[in-house]
Amino acid sequence: MSDFRTLLADLRRPRLLMHAARFGVADYRRDRDLKRLISLPASPEATMRQLLTQEDKLEQNRQRGDAAYSITRHIEVLIALLAEIPVVLRGA
Repeated sequence: MSDFRTLLADLRRPRLLMHAARFGVADYRRDRDLKRLISLPASPEATMRQLLTQEDKLEQNRQRGDAAYSITRHIEVLIALLAEIPVVLRGA
């Protein structure tokens, strides 16, 4: 298994973006939120890979100043990434 915790620790994002994501983890509900972000069903590792791929694309759009960039979507994906770490670690 890839070390997703290390990958997330290496993410360098604006402080306000990460603060919003950390704040949102408390309201995250896997059954409600995850189905809006990725194709289900997926293993925890596949879920994390899909989320990381989406987040990378969003970050590229943010850095380019792309008009299609959605900060809301970016925060939703970051919330899911942070919230899914325990799921991947316990292998559920």
